[in-house]
Amino acid sequence: MAAVGSAVGLGNIWRFPYICGKYGGGAFIIAYLAFVFLLGSVLMMAEFIIGRRSQHTPVLAFRALCPDKKGWGLVGVIGIITSFIILSHYLVLSGWTTGYIWHSVSGALSALGTDADAITAFFSQFTSAVGSPLLFLGIFSVLCLIIILCGVQKGIENISKLLMPLLVILILVLCVRSITLPNAKAGVDYILAPAFSKLTGEGILAALGQALFSLSVGMGVMIVYGSYIPANDNIFKTAMWITVCDTLIALLASLAIFPAVFSCGLDPAGGPGLVFCVLPNVFNSMGGTGVFFSSLFFILLMVAALTSSISLLEALTAWFCEHTGASRKMSAILFFALTSIIGVFISLSMGVLNDFKILGYTIFDLVDRLESIYLPPLCALGTIIFFGWVMPEKDIKDELSNHGSIAINVTYPLLRFLARYIAPLGLLIVLISGILS
Repeated sequence: MAAVGSAVGLGNIWRFPYICGKYGGGAFIIAYLAFVFLLGSVLMMAEFIIGRRSQHTPVLAFRALCPDKKGWGLVGVIGIITSFIILSHYLVLSGWTTGYIWHSVSGALSALGTDADAITAFFSQFTSAVGSPLLFLGIFSVLCLIIILCGVQKGIENISKLLMPLLVILILVLCVRSITLPNAKAGVDYILAPAFSKLTGEGILAALGQALFSLSVGMGVMIVYGSYIPANDNIFKTAMWITVCDTLIALLASLAIFPAVFSCGLDPAGGPGLVFCVLPNVFNSMGGTGVFFSSLFFILLMVAALTSSISLLEALTAWFCEHTGASRKMSAILFFALTSIIGVFISLSMGVLNDFKILGYTIFDLVDRLESIYLPPLCALGTIIFFGWVMPEKDIKDELSNHGSIAINVTYPLLRFLARYIAPLGLLIVLISGILS
């Protein structure tokens, strides 16, 4: 549940639906499913095996498994840096989501009616302000900290067992409401009807990138979670279960969003524009029930953000504990403070610090590029090369077979081939295309 929660994040709710419709609906889904099971799940299994075999966090995991091969710990360092940057950015977006729960419940959003310009202006004013976004960023950050301070079992496991079923229930309720609206079929067709003419080379690359990064791989989190997996758990089944759940939730999110958008005659927009500008218009057009469904949606979004954020904070906390011997409490508080401070600057770059540029980018845009184009694919590429070409083959077989108790006559050769040749090639393509674009 915790690993599913880590994989299911804001990208499942606001990015997957948009790119799915943009690049051919059902045609994109076919490409995405091929990539997510042939590449994404392979990376997840690799990180789980590295974590469970080494019983360490990323940096020491690579060093412990091949002590005679120097320099591989750098891959773990990149993973920790990636987790730090992504969490800092995530806190800002999650703060917006938390704020919109309040704006929904209080009626501030419904008061805007269906005036698209007013709704867009409200979002712009909210995100560029100083006090309000930082207040909600702080509330969300404290919530993450409390869960981490409760520990792995009492905190992360217990909250995941509660939040993940809640997320599924919320998204199913929204799906039922969405597909029963007038003209909802147009939205369903937008997502599910295969339009192969739209599946361009750019669309295939988008499917590949989404598949690789929708599972929380390439940032060291799954290595940390892998070190917590019991010795008798089947890693192959665990990875498949997480992959299936993550994919289903992304598809359900699409069915919850686009039938409603098309029912209202609105044009779908990507990213934050879809979530914070288009959907409030949809909810406001529902009349008396709009406030309820608006609140429900942003609670759903916050649950997805929370489960991902605690996995990132846990990875940082566990790494610092292992490397310094510091207590879990001190480590969690340290990274809570550091990521929150960076988050403050990221948030302010939407307003008062908008003119401050680094390499021509605002802080928000620079962080977005680092976490989406450069660092995760670089870390994932290093991880899969280590797993496929450096890590002892006997260690991989031993972990995958649970010390010989599970037959891996088919699983291992397939995993070996994908990890050595297909996954590195896919990651290299994503990395190069991201840089060139």
